[in-house]
Amino acid sequence: MTQDTATNPLDPVILGHCAAEERTFTREMLNRVGDRWTLVVVAQLRDGPVRFTELLTRIEGISHRMLTQTLRCLQRDGMLTRTAYAEVPPRVEYALTPLGRTLLEPLAALIQWSNTHREEVAAHRDDFDR
Repeated sequence: MTQDTATNPLDPVILGHCAAEERTFTREMLNRVGDRWTLVVVAQLRDGPVRFTELLTRIEGISHRMLTQTLRCLQRDGMLTRTAYAEVPPRVEYALTPLGRTLLEPLAALIQWSNTHREEVAAHRDDFDR
C-alpha cells in the first residue's frame, strides 16, 4: 500500500488495489449502510432499546417485512441485539451494539454534509432539470 492509499481508505476501493476479498466485503458493507432503511433504523436506535412495533410506527413508509429484514441483517452483522421477553403479549426490543454505535459518527457526518450542501445540490438539480 502506498502512502496515499494508507491515508485515504477510499483509494484502494476506487483504484481496485485491495484484495478481492476486501473489495467484496467493502461493497457488502457499503450496500448495507447505503440501503434505504439501515441508517434510518440505526438513527432510531441511537438513544437506546426500541420495541419492534415502535420502530414500525416511527419509520414512515417501511413495511413490516422490510423492517424485519433490515433488523435481521443488522443483527447478523453484529450491529444490534434482539431481546425477546417471555411476556404475554411477547415483547421484543432492539438495541445498538458497540459496533453498531460506531455508525452514529459517520451518520452524523453524512447528515452534516447534507445540511451544509442542501442549497448547492438543489441549485445543481434545478440547472440540470432545465
